[in-house]
Amino acid sequence: MKFAMFYEIPVARPWQRDSELRAYRETVEQVKLGDRLGFHSVWTVEHHFLEEYSHCSNPEVLYGHLAAVTSQIKIGYGVRLLPKPYNHPVRTAESVAVLDLLSNGRVIFGTGRSSTRAELEGFGVNPPETREMWAEALRHIVGCWTHDEYEFEGRYWSMPRRRVLPKPLQDPHPPIFGATSSLNGHYEIGRHGIGLCSFTVGQPPEELAPRLEMFRKGQAECEKPTGAARNEMAATFTMVHCAEDGAKARAEAAESFVWYPKTATRHIATLAEWMQEREQQLGTYAYAGDVQKLRAEGALEHLTMDYLWDSGAAVVGDPERCIEIARRYEAAGCDLLLCLFNPYKIPHESVMTSIELMGKHVLPEFA
Repeated sequence: MKFAMFYEIPVARPWQRDSELRAYRETVEQVKLGDRLGFHSVWTVEHHFLEEYSHCSNPEVLYGHLAAVTSQIKIGYGVRLLPKPYNHPVRTAESVAVLDLLSNGRVIFGTGRSSTRAELEGFGVNPPETREMWAEALRHIVGCWTHDEYEFEGRYWSMPRRRVLPKPLQDPHPPIFGATSSLNGHYEIGRHGIGLCSFTVGQPPEELAPRLEMFRKGQAECEKPTGAARNEMAATFTMVHCAEDGAKARAEAAESFVWYPKTATRHIATLAEWMQEREQQLGTYAYAGDVQKLRAEGALEHLTMDYLWDSGAAVVGDPERCIEIARRYEAAGCDLLLCLFNPYKIPHESVMTSIELMGKHVLPEFA
């Protein structure tokens, strides 16, 4: 199993004029350290309008900078939003190709469709259409990369024959991943023959196993991959904090590790509420309804640091304990563990120590 760095770039209140500047500068410093320590990749989200939770709305500018200040670490879209009108397929194909050239072929192309009311409503996206939009956009992007000249006529986008330039450095193109939270979504990602970005925040590592089973089932039933090359890699992301002493790691992580999953579920629940207001069937967003129900029943109040610690639902502790929990992810079938090092407001110095300890003590155990 390999290890990656994962970032939302939160900016906790109260805000000061330089709060976002510091958040980005600290992220860059942390990634530079991860590059030196041998982390496989760094991924960031594309989120919009999510105050405090994520101020990472235009990650490609950050990716270009990271490509210039690192040498080995791969750069992962975690994820690029594909539904219309977030990002036009041609602009996506062009942007990823430029980054792949500038990074000397270090790009990983993660894709997704969004799952919050703030973002979908803010951009005027109709939720029941997002899976179809995602699939259509992905086909167009791959077509632009793999044809000298390309044209398409779809439900959401069309383009007369054009030569889309530049082409990616990686041949035939960067590895493609799809993100999902639902069990059925894992099957759909596998059926497209692309890699998986799963979600296990606030859940024990063993919860990943049945989801990966669905992903592998989809892969086995995939007759023609959406990409020009099949990608069978399975990744998941979880919260990670390592310190020399377990008690210190727990104390430093406690507030952020509880705040993050509760805030994430609140954002997802708003999508179910909005769709119900519009008298829309949840369909592929059924999991948002499940989250809404859990919130209404008060179940999320049981998500405490005691639970996270006792269940291993976060990689937190001294290096020995972090290795032990990481082994459980490996046993569940995870190929790439995306480490969310700062879910909310863990101090920069503590995050740097966590990254260094993971790099020096944990990563070598999985080499």
